[in-house]
Amino acid sequence: MTEEEKERIIIPDENGEEHLFEVLFTFDVDESGHSYMVLVPVGDNGEAEDDEEVEVFAFRYEDKGEKDDDIELFPIETDQEWEMIEEMINTFQDSEEL
Repeated sequence: MTEEEKERIIIPDENGEEHLFEVLFTFDVDESGHSYMVLVPVGDNGEAEDDEEVEVFAFRYEDKGEKDDDIELFPIETDQEWEMIEEMINTFQDSEEL
């Protein structure tokens, strides 16, 4: 049984070093029209970190539409956005445990 291919993206840090992340899920908020992406880092072995305490990253993103992988990421800036993202992560975790 093979696991479905997960979407992965490369994000450069402030030093220009590139880091590979696996997309856990994306979601849209109709009220604001914003889209969000929740990511986990991919380890040196090419697998997503599978520890109990894995760091999760979240960004607001805009699809530039020119190519499939042409998106622009923005940091989460408000407590309201973080609360909404945390709620979505909890819902995602609950559905994964079933």
